[in-house]
Amino acid sequence: MTLAATEAPLLKHTDVLRQRLELQGARVADVGCGDGSLARVMARAGAQVVGIDPGPQQLARAAAAEAAGDEVYVCALGEALPLSDGCLDAVVFFNALHHVPVPVQGAALREAARVLSPGGLVYVQEPLAEGSYFEIMRPVEDETEVRARAYDAVKAAGKDLGEEAEFVYRAPFRVKSVEAFLKGLVAVDPARRDAVAGRQESLREAFLAAAEQRDDGFWFEIPSRLNLLRRH
Repeated sequence: MTLAATEAPLLKHTDVLRQRLELQGARVADVGCGDGSLARVMARAGAQVVGIDPGPQQLARAAAAEAAGDEVYVCALGEALPLSDGCLDAVVFFNALHHVPVPVQGAALREAARVLSPGGLVYVQEPLAEGSYFEIMRPVEDETEVRARAYDAVKAAGKDLGEEAEFVYRAPFRVKSVEAFLKGLVAVDPARRDAVAGRQESLREAFLAAAEQRDDGFWFEIPSRLNLLRRH
């Protein structure tokens, strides 16, 4: 890890989110919402949430979960949001911007700006390309470049939107089992299926060697960066 990351505070992602976003009564889009876990966290805190994801399988999991509050899910791309201009208070990219194809990462952030009302926030949380969990995943998909390009896109967007804050922290991350870890790699990106299948044993060994095993599962610390951009 970098010096900044090793000395960064250990904080839960959800605690950081609640500290940095006013959720009660807010209109929020969760772009790249996956199975809807974060959308439900925000809905429980009183937000009106639209979860957006291009993956039908992930959205099916989100829709099948018990509703937490005022949340809905839509199949769409981050660079083509099916939302009207100025209709939201916040757009969240949680561990998601680097999954947007590099050529349209900037377009996705411009779309976020378009759908925000004046004073609205773009909340971009990204994992850093370092740490034990990143090294385990690297043989399956090395995201060093796409994560760097996502950061470039955020910094470029900040010139138009205005940079509110940048904050580095370490987030605790629990995985129930090795099997859950392997399934999760594919669930996030089905294109990884063959790579995961061909490396199952080495992935198992690396996972067990790096994780801290506790009674409730296997734990890692994920070095993370939060960027907040505010529409003028």
